Amino acid sequence: MNRFTARLLALAGLLTVEVVLAMVLFVAAFGVFFYLARVVFVHHSLALDTWASGVVDGWRAAEPGLTGPVRFVTFFAALPFLLPASVAGVLLLRRASHPRESWELLVAMGGGILLNQLLKFYFNRPRPSNALLQTLGLSFPSGHAMLGVTFYGCLAWLLARHLGHARWAVPLLLWAGLIGITRVYLHAHYATDVLAGFAGGAAWLVLCRAGIKLFWKEERAMLESAGNEPV
Repeated sequence: MNRFTARLLALAGLLTVEVVLAMVLFVAAFGVFFYLARVVFVHHSLALDTWASGVVDGWRAAEPGLTGPVRFVTFFAALPFLLPASVAGVLLLRRASHPRESWELLVAMGGGILLNQLLKFYFNRPRPSNALLQTLGLSFPSGHAMLGVTFYGCLAWLLARHLGHARWAVPLLLWAGLIGITRVYLHAHYATDVLAGFAGGAAWLVLCRAGIKLFWKEERAMLESAGNEPV
């Protein structure tokens, strides 16, 4: 019991303001996801989806030429782009002598893809029947939105850490948000799918970051207590 208590106290000592803030953000993102799931699957409300579809249909009617650029933008959160981009990012980080950061990107993207597929199969929501491009798989939550937030959010964090400029986060996250809007525009997803994807991606990314941070800090503490220099 004393050893277990000491272990808990050691873990509590690893908590920082950043980790606590991450926990708050995780709870908030999870709360949004849970709320959207209730709206769709418990209350069966289509009000938000119908309104959003009307808005993007109005954009397309006013500017028919938007469809081409929208199809181009949406590609940058598709798996044919994200998979090679993630592998390239991992390899570049390792080559630049950042093994910890390469693991962060690998875990974030690998876990995000798996989690998104599990959620899709669990909720089992069909896609809209009037999509403007060929779409496969299930709809809730949007993989483009969820994995876009995961990939570009993780990239923003890594760039901000090493370049010292937090402003990297703004354009990258706005880009991820724009990609989510393209999914509604193309009727590849309902608006609630996209919003749930944003929330799910944010929750996963925050949980992943907090978990990795705790793991590395605990490993460092264990090495120091053993009289070894941390790597």
